[in-house]
Amino acid sequence: MYRIGWFSTGRDKAARDLLQVVNSNIKLGKIKAEIAFIFCNREPGESEETDLFLRLAQDYHIPLICFSYHKFKAGKGYLTMGQSESLPPWRVDYDREVMNRLQDFYPDLCVLAGYMLIVGEEMCRRYNMINLHPAAPGGPAGSWQEVIWQLIDSKAEETGVMMHLVTPELDKGPPVTYCTFSIRGNPFDRYWDEIEGHPVEAIKREPGESNPLFKLIRQHGLAREFPLITSTLKAFSQGKIKIMAGKVVDAEGNPISGYNLTDEINEQVKEVNR
Repeated sequence: MYRIGWFSTGRDKAARDLLQVVNSNIKLGKIKAEIAFIFCNREPGESEETDLFLRLAQDYHIPLICFSYHKFKAGKGYLTMGQSESLPPWRVDYDREVMNRLQDFYPDLCVLAGYMLIVGEEMCRRYNMINLHPAAPGGPAGSWQEVIWQLIDSKAEETGVMMHLVTPELDKGPPVTYCTFSIRGNPFDRYWDEIEGHPVEAIKREPGESNPLFKLIRQHGLAREFPLITSTLKAFSQGKIKIMAGKVVDAEGNPISGYNLTDEINEQVKEVNR
């Protein structure tokens, strides 16, 4: 059985919804895998939202490992065992302790599902880890808000969503799977026309994220995020894509620049909207 490791901070409803969707697809046999463990970097009592996530994980009877990074950071007397150019010493030590607590699990793939910590180099070497990014390969970096503003500023024709391999460089890992969609034509053009001639900085100030074009791009991207994650896990569990020696390869072991799931995701989005 294909084994998935699940990393989450469980900070909001989206974290619970994603776990529910993936667990449901596993139970229905659409994803031929199991969630081998759930790791949460918060412990019970730290957040009401996280407590809801932890109770959900317990209801599914999935092995649950909680280890608070807040408490670890605040703790006195831990040894600084290494340095990192990108992470402070306590973060290096924290990752090492996480790996120690997970040493009895052997996941084929780990998913960062709302995990609100940058993963250090040692953990990236230990596990094959993937993460969601709200842009197509070669698209803008940053948060989903930053991505959308860059798309508007560059007058982009299309965008997308991708799963990428986690590396110590934030959002710089190679694409694993992706889908794209046009942000031109109906219903986008009328909103592009409305902002014609307006600098993006002026739009940011007023009306900001309530701008209709901004909201529409976000709506279409968000509609594809969960389908892409579930389709990605399905493809991995079926052996259609693999990660070998830090490279994404197809079923025959040939390196690929991401597995294009656009047609499959668009069909799922249409099905939901029918």
